[in-house]
Amino acid sequence: MDTLITHIGRPTRRVDGQLKVTGRAKYAAEYDAPGLLHGAIVSSSIPAGRIVRIHTDKAKAFPGVVEIFTHENRGKAAWLDYKWRDQVAPPGHPFRPLHSDRVVFDGQPIALVVAESYEAARDAATLVHADYQPDEHRTDLLVERERSYQPPKKRSGVPKPPSPRGDAEGAFDQAPVKLANTYRIAAEHHNPMELFATTCVRGGDGKLTLYEKTQGSQNSQSYVTSVFGLKSDDVEVINHYVGGAFGSGLRPQHQLFFAVMASLELERSVRVSLTRDQMFHIGYRPEILQTVGLACDAEGRLQAVMHDATAGTSHFEDYQENVVNWSGLLYRCDNVRLSYELAKLNTYTPCDMRAPGAASGVTALECAMDELAYAARIDPLELRRINFATRDENDNKELTSKALDACYDEGAAAFGWDKRSFEPRSMRDGRDLIGWGMATGVWEASMQKTVATAKLSANGHLEIATASSDIGTGTWTILTQIGADALGLPLEAVTARIGESGLPASPIEGGSWTAASAGSAVQAACDEVRKSLLKQAAGLPGSPLADASPEDVRLNAGRLELKADPSRGISIGEIMTASGIGEIEEEGKAAPDKLQMLKYVSYTHSAIFAEVAVDEELGVIRVTRVVCATAAGRILNPKTARSQILGGVVMGIGMALHEEAMTDHHLGRVMNHNIAEYHMPVNADIHDIEVIFVAEHDDKASPIGVKGLGEIGIVGTAAAVANAVFHATGKRIRDFPMTLDKVLQN
Repeated sequence: MDTLITHIGRPTRRVDGQLKVTGRAKYAAEYDAPGLLHGAIVSSSIPAGRIVRIHTDKAKAFPGVVEIFTHENRGKAAWLDYKWRDQVAPPGHPFRPLHSDRVVFDGQPIALVVAESYEAARDAATLVHADYQPDEHRTDLLVERERSYQPPKKRSGVPKPPSPRGDAEGAFDQAPVKLANTYRIAAEHHNPMELFATTCVRGGDGKLTLYEKTQGSQNSQSYVTSVFGLKSDDVEVINHYVGGAFGSGLRPQHQLFFAVMASLELERSVRVSLTRDQMFHIGYRPEILQTVGLACDAEGRLQAVMHDATAGTSHFEDYQENVVNWSGLLYRCDNVRLSYELAKLNTYTPCDMRAPGAASGVTALECAMDELAYAARIDPLELRRINFATRDENDNKELTSKALDACYDEGAAAFGWDKRSFEPRSMRDGRDLIGWGMATGVWEASMQKTVATAKLSANGHLEIATASSDIGTGTWTILTQIGADALGLPLEAVTARIGESGLPASPIEGGSWTAASAGSAVQAACDEVRKSLLKQAAGLPGSPLADASPEDVRLNAGRLELKADPSRGISIGEIMTASGIGEIEEEGKAAPDKLQMLKYVSYTHSAIFAEVAVDEELGVIRVTRVVCATAAGRILNPKTARSQILGGVVMGIGMALHEEAMTDHHLGRVMNHNIAEYHMPVNADIHDIEVIFVAEHDDKASPIGVKGLGEIGIVGTAAAVANAVFHATGKRIRDFPMTLDKVLQN
């Protein structure tokens, strides 16, 4: 009887769950050290200008204050721009805290107060103030888009809009059904539960251990060593647990620089944390204005697609996203023109926020597709089926797989789409207008070069290691599952090590590539362990595995055995004892197949169906039901995978109805810089969400058949909600978030 142990594909509890719910999982600001100092950052109160004088006397006299750093006495740091660039920095001049007396964005750090206690640093920081010579500031994208420009240098990893194909303008003019509208999506802030913090522990030998909130320990390490001229062996970064990030932790934030700078200058251990207020003055999803023009024939076949976008960036860096390219690949069309430009604002540089570019760009496209469906008098789902694309026409490449048609089928069936009436304002429940809307989601399924090690002990215990992070997605758990299945072990016999800069090289956690990248590297390392174990076993006297090849054997329940005849095998302990070894450690590597990438490209797809109830008199919108059908290749853990889609859908509802950085352009400052006034969805806003994973086999997207799930849940969700609001009310709202005042005004 075959009793093979398997864990992949089963809903498995998080292996780190107990540590988190009992409070034993330590986050960056929870590590202690003897004589630990605390730092508090002082932020500017103007968006542009220069510091004429900074007053620190009262703060220096405050009990417990050790030092106050300003631009006049900042510690030693690199001068050249390239020394400050992290692994995902956009083109431009990276921000250098306390570099000069110039202020270029609201909330810019202008001082660091260091004290013996957090309370002393915090209170003394309120006594620091500056005299400014303000300059004219620019924070209004609606005004600054007149000065928009195409970025001269491309951001690494972000493709430029493809060259036009066909004659989009000509086809648009001649088409019988056409429309062109502008959509605005407000700037959004990540607001993870854990504030950004760095605890810099200085050892007796002068080496630094940094407990850091980051999505990439090795990125933070290289940033610190480059900025401060340190050796990599003298800096270790640990980020075992991250309390949410959503992209805000991809780049080093201010507190990392300040903690290390103060520690080096004072030769003490130092902790610096950002406040919730200061979290609004770091990277964010940029405000974006988009114009989408679509045209089709009488049967609904797309004749032209035109998508133009203008997004805000800082004055010192050209932050870029893949916003418009999705409009050239999601649907079949011979005539496409896409453009993407930036406008400089007196803000900090935006940064990646869950599904950067796609969350904004696909929202505009999918709202426009709904508008086109009504203009052509075609069911919105049917319009998408009519224009189904079987390849990526932007790059003229084949797709590794695409089960979007099954997403449409299974999602529509679960939602009951066939019972939907076509006409707006035709469904109601008492005083509520009921609306049903849908949209398509798409996100790139990519891999990054990753290294992992696997170490198997004679007692049957496996340790797997890679520097990958877990920002709440479940990386600890899925890597444990992969290692357990690869060597036929129970989960409790596997220990994962991640989130340390000294572990095997791994990319920043982002882009939905961690499961595919780190998972494939762990699988490869375990395969090498199995090969090494077979080599030892085959050499034993009278071995039943003497003539076996690595493909013929598997590890199961502590034994290396033949797949064809599990009765023929040897236990791990017997093999190692007889061979005189205590453990086997091997390295595995995973990377994209460059030759394959010349022909293929890979995406994750989804179909989102949303129901809303809109109070006809008050304009209040409730999202009462969502069905999200997703095709993402092999699902490693349905439990954590479902959580990722749920989180993405909730953030999509936030984009649709709640989230908006409200800037007073007269002052150039964000006014709702707290979680009391910056609205996010809470439990009362979220009702039924059904997640469906559509079966999809893909042997090219990654060696383990995984595509990734971190981003796809948000893509298209805001559009599905917006389309449902139109179906309910007959009012088309193109300004996100769709607050009740906009419902009542239209």
